[in-house]
Amino acid sequence: MKKRLIAGLLATVLTIGALTGCGNGSTSTPNATDSSASGTDAATTGDTAAADNTQAPADNTAAGDNTEIESKGTITVAASATPHAEILEEAKSILAEQGWDLEVTVFNDYVQPNLVVESGEFDANYFQHIPYLDQFNIDNSTHLVNAGGIHYEPFGIYPGTKTDLSTLESGDVIAVPNDTTNEARALLLLQDNGIITLKDGVGLEATVTDIAENPNDIKIQELEAAQVSRVKDEVAFVVLNGNYALEAGFSVGNDSVAYEQSDSEAAKTYVNVIAVKEGNENSEAITALVDVLKSDEITDFINNTYDGAVIPFK
Repeated sequence: MKKRLIAGLLATVLTIGALTGCGNGSTSTPNATDSSASGTDAATTGDTAAADNTQAPADNTAAGDNTEIESKGTITVAASATPHAEILEEAKSILAEQGWDLEVTVFNDYVQPNLVVESGEFDANYFQHIPYLDQFNIDNSTHLVNAGGIHYEPFGIYPGTKTDLSTLESGDVIAVPNDTTNEARALLLLQDNGIITLKDGVGLEATVTDIAENPNDIKIQELEAAQVSRVKDEVAFVVLNGNYALEAGFSVGNDSVAYEQSDSEAAKTYVNVIAVKEGNENSEAITALVDVLKSDEITDFINNTYDGAVIPFK
């Protein structure tokens, strides 16, 4: 009799315990759901903690999906080959991390890159300095503006058939760019080195007609900028823009017989810029482009790549 009574009591206790366990399990599910949804009240029971841990992989997957870079669009830039397009190529991966696709097209002249930006075919160009940009606007009734200075390239005098300026003789030829601002820059550099003397006050508008003194009777050959380096084997010296000197295989530090110093007014005046059509200079795309080109990463790339022929502008 006692054995039956004890067995009955044990069965009753086990039944109550089982019902109580089910009740805790059922009430913990909405609590766990509420806690996950609200982001508050971390699990206070083992069941709730288990529910949160179960959801963690799903949350991590979602977080992983959110790291995918959202595309912001394409930035099209017209550029000279060296160093401009090379610098832009280095900037591509940085811009890609920000969601921008940078498309670079190389041009071999100084006219089309401005025309395609004026027409809206391209967003920007990178090949010119401000004096050239200003003069181009005057001559062509275009509406291009500076969106940011990136670098400058010291102008240099490079050897042709001669390697020493002191050996210049009557009739020797020096080739210079023929566009207004670059020709003036070349002539000013020749003046700084005692080869010619210009009329007072001509400054950045100087042309060969402004040569006041030419003691060695040097002939100045004016050529389209891209052509100057190609006659180096035919003339005594060539005066080159930094990018064309690089393309010709010249190093400013190692090959030039004279060049603009980094603190010279000319070097600072002729900073190369990102040019855009007026009204676009503060757009999100152009701001992103300029910021990357002025970043520490691009500054280091320029300094480590061009041996002083290209100097970052800060």
